[in-house]
Amino acid sequence: MIHPLIANITEIAQPIAQQLQLEIVNLVFQTNKNPPLLRVDIRHISGDTSLEICEKMSRLLEETLDAKDVIPSAYMLEISSPGIGENLTTDREFISFKGFPVMVETNTEYKKHTLWQGNLQGRDEKAIHINCKGKMVAIPREIVTKVQLENKSE
Repeated sequence: MIHPLIANITEIAQPIAQQLQLEIVNLVFQTNKNPPLLRVDIRHISGDTSLEICEKMSRLLEETLDAKDVIPSAYMLEISSPGIGENLTTDREFISFKGFPVMVETNTEYKKHTLWQGNLQGRDEKAIHINCKGKMVAIPREIVTKVQLENKSE
């Protein structure tokens, strides 16, 4: 069940996101936590979703929500970029997550590996490009089964 405040929060968050050239990917209010957690996943429309832009969105949204007293009790606000643990599929995702740690799986062995870990450098028509400990690797796209963001904090 969607929390009844989600519509009001979304109505306030959307114009702030648009002003910062962001789109809201997901918005969840978890009242089962103490204090309740408002999580907003954002993505920059034309590039990387930086920590700075997450902080700016957080400050502006928090100020507006508090000024309008939308959430009546104490709460935690978490603004983040989506995708950790998710598969990358679109050109936009490959651009947005350039430099992020990824895991690339292949359906056949390539240079003695079927699993690669490194920082995403991008993709083109022929390959997925990653930086593995300072060494650039181009993995042929036709053997790639999955490109997944890794959560290095776990």
